[in-house]
Amino acid sequence: MSLADLTLAEASAAIREQQVSPTELVEDVLARIDEAEPRLHAYVTVEADRARAEAAALGRIRSPLHGIPMGLKDLIDVAGTATTASSQVRAGHRAERDSAVAAQLKAAGAVLLGKTHTHEFAYGLTTPQTHNARNPSRVAGGSSGGSAVAVAAGAATFALGTDTGGSIRVPAALNGVVGLKPTYGLIPRNGVTSLSWSLDHVGPITRTVEDAALVLSVLSGQSFPVGGDLTGLRVGVPGNYYFDHVDPTVEASVREAVDHLADLGAELVDVEIPLARYLQATHWGLMVPEATAYHERSLRTVPDQYAADVRVLLEAGELMSAGDYLRAQRARTLMRQEWTRLFDKIDVLAAPTVPMTAVPAGQETVTWSDGSVEAVSDAYVRLSAPANVTGVPALTLPIGDDLDGMPIGLQLLARPHGEPVLLRTGHALERARLKVAR
Repeated sequence: MSLADLTLAEASAAIREQQVSPTELVEDVLARIDEAEPRLHAYVTVEADRARAEAAALGRIRSPLHGIPMGLKDLIDVAGTATTASSQVRAGHRAERDSAVAAQLKAAGAVLLGKTHTHEFAYGLTTPQTHNARNPSRVAGGSSGGSAVAVAAGAATFALGTDTGGSIRVPAALNGVVGLKPTYGLIPRNGVTSLSWSLDHVGPITRTVEDAALVLSVLSGQSFPVGGDLTGLRVGVPGNYYFDHVDPTVEASVREAVDHLADLGAELVDVEIPLARYLQATHWGLMVPEATAYHERSLRTVPDQYAADVRVLLEAGELMSAGDYLRAQRARTLMRQEWTRLFDKIDVLAAPTVPMTAVPAGQETVTWSDGSVEAVSDAYVRLSAPANVTGVPALTLPIGDDLDGMPIGLQLLARPHGEPVLLRTGHALERARLKVAR
């Protein structure tokens, strides 16, 4: 096995036990980048010399992330480097100081490889310039597509993304890796380019749930052990919304994974998702005007420098009234209250991450069995956006492949600050599935 294919936990142990040096690990991952980038285009920029210098300069071990090579989504400021947001609007930009998360990771000894691609300003669910790690003819997912592809391809041991409506979880699911959207506000967003300030989250993309827990521990300053069994855990299985308009293969895999949780000692509880019919409208009612407000000045001065799909969304936000925005805020308040009651009955909610696997690049719509047609971007955001509206933590982990060999993701959600139970549940399922596979 190449060092580039090690999990974060494996690489950290090898460094700690002096079996591998940070320099050796970084060199192997840089070699993988050289091999993969012509096919996948995960990175906006790769700073190989900087990464080598950082690895060589490391002294005593500071954390589990010591010497671990990482990618950062190109919305995250690093002093002296460009934060392009994969947009011509940011041409020539240089960050003056580190974002809070970049500073935390640097202090922990993580080594920056470079900046990963995003759908322009994170306003999309495909990241069109980047190709799926499993099959380059398929979409990478977005908007943190570069981060997910880099991790899946071994071109980063871990990466950070941002998530406003699923932008960590969607590409993680489509590329067969783990993605965590923490509780709203748990991870600082200072120095991270905003899409929608009240929906944005920063979180890790990794190869395993244990790896996600290690990164989250550094970013939050808390410890997240992943051991323990699932005896007595109450797992909610939604009877509405999350299994509406879902590919049959995806549904079958998710239900099989849920049954596996029961085999591990969990209690399955049938639940109804409250106010489900208002979720999509509320998400868009919050995101669109907030995004337009952020881009107000540049939308007026350099509108032609935005990609057409993003510019249309930003211009649409100018047509929304203050009343529309306030109604969306009120709806969110009601939803948060109802979801609090939902999690009085359960510990974890289990559902598909996305309704279908990665579609071919360029496909714009999906037709469901009842004849209804849905935009691909709407389909990908539909099952992930509720966690952004309500602010609850959500984790995706791979649970199998479809007939074309494309990954399928299971999404687990918990009450606010329920990351410990979320990670414990995901880790137990992950380990059990590995034992079966062997």
